Amino acid sequence: MKKILLITLLCFSTITFAQKPIFTTAKIKSATVYSNSAELLQSAAVTLPLGTSEIVIKNVADYVNENTIQIGAPANVTVLSVQLVRDYKETSNSNDVIKLSLLEQKFQDSIRFIENEISKINIEKNALTKTIELLDKKELAGTTKPEITISEFTKLVDYYRIKRNEIGQSIHVLNVKEEKFQEKIEILREKIASKKTIQNTKPVYSLVLQVMSSQASSINFDINYITNGANWIPFYDMRADNINSPINLMYKAKVSQNTGIDWKNVKLTLSSGNPNQNNTAPILQAWFLRFGYPRVYNNSNVIYNSLQGQVSGVAYDKKKEMDDESSISNYTTINENQLNVSFDIDIPYDILSNGKAHSVALKDLKLPATYKYYAVPKVEKEAFLLAEISEYSKFNLLPGEANIIFEGMYVGKTMINPNQTSDTLNLSMGRDKKIAIKREKIADKSGTKFLSGYKEQTFTYDITVKNNKKEAIEMLLKDQYPISTDKEITIELLDNGKAKVNAETGILTWDVKLGAGETKKFRISYKIKYPKDKFIDNL
Repeated sequence: MKKILLITLLCFSTITFAQKPIFTTAKIKSATVYSNSAELLQSAAVTLPLGTSEIVIKNVADYVNENTIQIGAPANVTVLSVQLVRDYKETSNSNDVIKLSLLEQKFQDSIRFIENEISKINIEKNALTKTIELLDKKELAGTTKPEITISEFTKLVDYYRIKRNEIGQSIHVLNVKEEKFQEKIEILREKIASKKTIQNTKPVYSLVLQVMSSQASSINFDINYITNGANWIPFYDMRADNINSPINLMYKAKVSQNTGIDWKNVKLTLSSGNPNQNNTAPILQAWFLRFGYPRVYNNSNVIYNSLQGQVSGVAYDKKKEMDDESSISNYTTINENQLNVSFDIDIPYDILSNGKAHSVALKDLKLPATYKYYAVPKVEKEAFLLAEISEYSKFNLLPGEANIIFEGMYVGKTMINPNQTSDTLNLSMGRDKKIAIKREKIADKSGTKFLSGYKEQTFTYDITVKNNKKEAIEMLLKDQYPISTDKEITIELLDNGKAKVNAETGILTWDVKLGAGETKKFRISYKIKYPKDKFIDNL
């Protein structure tokens, strides 16, 4: 009897699975987007008969991680198996169409290869950046030890400078590579778009389910999986009306996806999990003299102090932005755990599968700020406005680029990097053209003398700062004099201009207060003595 029952069940199962598959289309409900992937939640409605059935669910992503597929079904339905399959829509199947399909596949394979290379570059860049952070931390810790000698200090600084230059050059090379790769991707995507205008065949992906139902019913399947065809990056709009007002920070995201399916009316969640024009103000490094040979010298020792690009003044429609985004904070919930930060957005979005960035507003923040001016005329003849943000960690900021809008004008870009140990976050608000700075060498107080077997050189500079603004300002002004690395080189600071002097680094600092229209002048002078048969190559 048992044998007969078993045979009957097997026959029934064979007949059932031999039935025509039931087709349905999945609709996307929500997407959790990470830095290089996305978790999609879809639903598919289907009417099931009693017994076993084969369900074909269309409209799933192209690049599904099959190990992450989860199917949710009612208690009366058992999912026996899940398979991701690739098929093609029915077409005329001409030779030209087939060739175009193969060509598109080749382009897509090339894009995936390049994206993988870009991922490797970003990993290497991150490692180099972390190395610089560790190097800076170790260097700072090493130079503060009271027992360190001048010789040890010199060796440490020389090693530090060389390694910084090496790492900086490596990062520059990687940035160039990444830009070229991005250009190649855009070219390939343009080629794909042009071919699709004549292509009638498109590869599609489907999920094939084998299910068993204890009763005939209409049900909904919940489909959850991870695809690597999506990403997001944070960016900011940083606005300040004047130096007496807080910073209005619009927290935004650039979301792009190329999953193969369009996201229509989708609830978005952006997560920091899974994973520099910039108006960055210059920083002085210790200036150590050394002997060398006369040659054409490229001043590479200030590579890290140089500023890239210029800022411009462009009228900015602040009212329009505020009208568009004034209430966005009411629709975004920020969740923070031990490992990451996520943003749940209640407003549904449409994000097309075209790889183009889609701007998503997250949060409108008011950051209490204190402002100060900062200038290093030896490197840059312009003053920078810095905003100091205390207790910035509570705002859940992520590293990203920021547009600067000051006094209703777009003045350029800067970088926000909250990943630091300082209690205060310094944000560069750009250059202030209303503060005039001049640093000039005083010829009659500078010159060269030959004394016996030695050469003696005197350098004198005047630094002039004028406040052309209608209000008083406070400024942090910095300059420097060289430090000797050789006992045959002696350096004497003749005039420090009443600055605070750091004898170990040679950094001179002034806390300057300037009234409206006021001008102040500071003079520094130093003397260098060394053997006349030798040459200092970085003086």
